[in-house]
Amino acid sequence: MLTDIEIARAAARKNIAEIAARLDIGAGDILPYGHDKAKISRDFIAGLDGAPPGRLILVTAINPTPAGEGKTTTTVGLGDALNRIGKRATVCIREASLGPNFGMKGGAAGGGRAQVVPMEDMNLHFTGDFHAITSAHNLLAAMIDNHIHWGNALDIDPRRVTWRRVMDMNDRVLRDIVLGLGGPANGTPREGGFDITVASEVMAILCLASDLADLQDRLGRIIVARTRDGHPVTARALQADGAMTVLLRDALLPNLVQTLENNPALVHGGPFANIAHGCNSVIATRTALALSDYVVTEAGFGADLGAEKFLNIKCRKAGLAPSAVVLVATVRALKMNGGVAKPDLGAENVAAVRAGAVNLTRHIENLRLFGVPLVVAINHFATDTDAEIAAVSDICDGLGVRAILCRHWAEGGAGAEALAREVVRLAAEPSDFTTLYPDEMPLWDKIGTIARRIYRADHVEAPPAVRKQLDDWQADHGHLPVCMAKTQYSFSAHPAALGAPSGFTLPIREVRLAAGAGFVVAICGDVMTMPGLPREPAANRIGLDADGNVEGLF
Repeated sequence: MLTDIEIARAAARKNIAEIAARLDIGAGDILPYGHDKAKISRDFIAGLDGAPPGRLILVTAINPTPAGEGKTTTTVGLGDALNRIGKRATVCIREASLGPNFGMKGGAAGGGRAQVVPMEDMNLHFTGDFHAITSAHNLLAAMIDNHIHWGNALDIDPRRVTWRRVMDMNDRVLRDIVLGLGGPANGTPREGGFDITVASEVMAILCLASDLADLQDRLGRIIVARTRDGHPVTARALQADGAMTVLLRDALLPNLVQTLENNPALVHGGPFANIAHGCNSVIATRTALALSDYVVTEAGFGADLGAEKFLNIKCRKAGLAPSAVVLVATVRALKMNGGVAKPDLGAENVAAVRAGAVNLTRHIENLRLFGVPLVVAINHFATDTDAEIAAVSDICDGLGVRAILCRHWAEGGAGAEALAREVVRLAAEPSDFTTLYPDEMPLWDKIGTIARRIYRADHVEAPPAVRKQLDDWQADHGHLPVCMAKTQYSFSAHPAALGAPSGFTLPIREVRLAAGAGFVVAICGDVMTMPGLPREPAANRIGLDADGNVEGLF
């Protein structure tokens, strides 16, 4: 059996100008990065203003498990299938972070016969967007310490600098560090640390900005510290927003690539879904909607994180409304939620499928709260049995939701045509899309609403300092949505609590104000904004063969 990277390398790619032509983008309106990837020009995007949008399709999933769910694979397979049945469809996904690529997850461009290429480039440096975001973020960090060093005219309290540094790699030893050691020439000693680049507010801003002017305005609103008398200090006050925008000028442009079946895909932005809002950029989504009948996009991790943030944050901020939602599940993952260990997933176990389906049921119930038509995609694995698949279908039928078996991993778009036809049917139905809470709801109540209605927590607890911080922000920032930073593996804050836990207490450890991005982050339990590498990182298996080709990136 060929690996994902072997399948991707054998693909017959077309010149990126041919892919652009599929969307009526002229050769002069793209900025090529080699033969198989390009950015779409700023002038072309500006000229799309007012174009009637296509239909937006969200792909989400049950909670991720080591058994695999295949959300990106389904997103790509559905996009290919829509094109196969005569629809003009574009895939919109996020860029991959180097941290997970060399850590536990590996590559993030789909899998099997449903991939986006060039796979190696997308999972490594691609067009340099993440490097630009890292540089812009750390420029601001350097300017904060430089301002303090040269007299501190803004009266920044070094103990109340909240802007950390970032890097696009998992490195746990950098979570908490001491800066400025070595005497006066090296600055003022203070505590600091690193987050991973995809957790940066700059990443979130880039993915929510509508154009360069909006980008600079949002960057300027970033709150980086407090003065000694408690007033906020912004990037604009440090005069950093202009230089940061310069570094991000090209990164703001969406990246055009192709699927294995030579259909267009926009791959742009990459905020983490369990730390940030987990969606590709607004500018890429809007561009694709102006050029396509259907845009298939995904939201990271399970629907309790990615879909909730897509619907409550991205759609709210960008004025978007999905026409249908695809909820991805696998028999293997349901069995794991039903108590089966990973080594035993290959054996038929209908009882475990039914037991683990409580996780699927919970996500179906939650997604219905948003009023968007829904279909379940059963992402097929070779070990699935007819009885197990029938059990999933029966459960969905009982909930009034259709479940469709999809074989896009093995067959490409042809294996997802039934799903494509159902999506077209659903997207034509009336949608009563609504967000989970109104803007005017207090911040603490927004956190509680998500905790109770999506996670099924009985209580939410937070230290007095966190409650006071939210109260202090309420007057000026109470209208903002809340971005929950929580483990992706469970509805609760405990990764090992699989299935559909309820009746628990959700602990809020910390809150952060992302004034530029336009949301408040609530950090739950032990979730980390700088992950660490696992005991056996994927990096151990990655290298070059004798011909200089990448091996081990999956």
